Amino acid sequence: MHLSRREVSHYLIGFTLILIMVASATWLHDSEVILPEVGALTAGTWIYQNPGWIHQPFKVFLAPSGTALIGFLANQLTWPYAAKVLVGLFVMLGWLRVVHSTLAPSFATGLLPLIVNATHWSFMIAICVLTGCLMVGTYLQRQYSGTPVPPAVTLRQMGWFAGLVTVWIGTVWGVGLPQMAAVPPVLVVFFEVLQMPTYTGQLAVRHWLALVGAASLGVGIHLLISSWLLTTLLTLPLVFLLLSGLRLKLPAAYAFPLLALVLPTNMFRSLPVTAALAAGFFLGALVILKRQSVTVVENG
Repeated sequence: MHLSRREVSHYLIGFTLILIMVASATWLHDSEVILPEVGALTAGTWIYQNPGWIHQPFKVFLAPSGTALIGFLANQLTWPYAAKVLVGLFVMLGWLRVVHSTLAPSFATGLLPLIVNATHWSFMIAICVLTGCLMVGTYLQRQYSGTPVPPAVTLRQMGWFAGLVTVWIGTVWGVGLPQMAAVPPVLVVFFEVLQMPTYTGQLAVRHWLALVGAASLGVGIHLLISSWLLTTLLTLPLVFLLLSGLRLKLPAAYAFPLLALVLPTNMFRSLPVTAALAAGFFLGALVILKRQSVTVVENG
């Protein structure tokens, strides 16, 4: 993949912000400062400059901060983990509807406090500071002006999201694997693809390979290197090479190496398998749904 000088600078600035975040967590000895979806948000807003994400820069702060608060408060409940994830996702979906946002990584910032059992307000402070930095950076880049208004999520899309999420969480809960209920980067891609008019099996396979590959890189390197900062320094360029090889711009993939740093032990080693199963379910379901939608339109 050939990169212009401008694109190289975007990558360097974006990766630097992520490394500063991890370095701060290392210095503070506080894993709650490591926010995996900041990797995805940075890639989508500063590096790829996704028009739908940067159209209204203030929502880069508003949407994920709101879902993070929802997840943080949900984590205070005494409900089973899978139930908190399911209800939390429904409330987050409603929040995005209220603020007219399609910023998919917002789901991930909302799920993180549930996954890592965040109980300290340092988590919310970190979310606000980092998403605030991303918002300011998006304004400073001035690429948001002239971007088209992203289409709102339809009630039908919300229904499919809620339905498939319920099936997935109900299944893993039912078979005694509730720790597999939430795989934030997969849900981010799922929500993004859900809004696409078409989705081919070939693209789904490439997305699956990217997600599973990024998860495997994050876990594999962190097993070899305990340092948060060094692991991040090595995995970010490897994920870039993976996406380049697959000819993809997939911001969510950059979240997996960071997610591997903060996962509880019972989720860490199984992350690649969990990612493979979850991505296979959600992306496979979307291929079928999109194909049926096209068939209905053609027959109509």
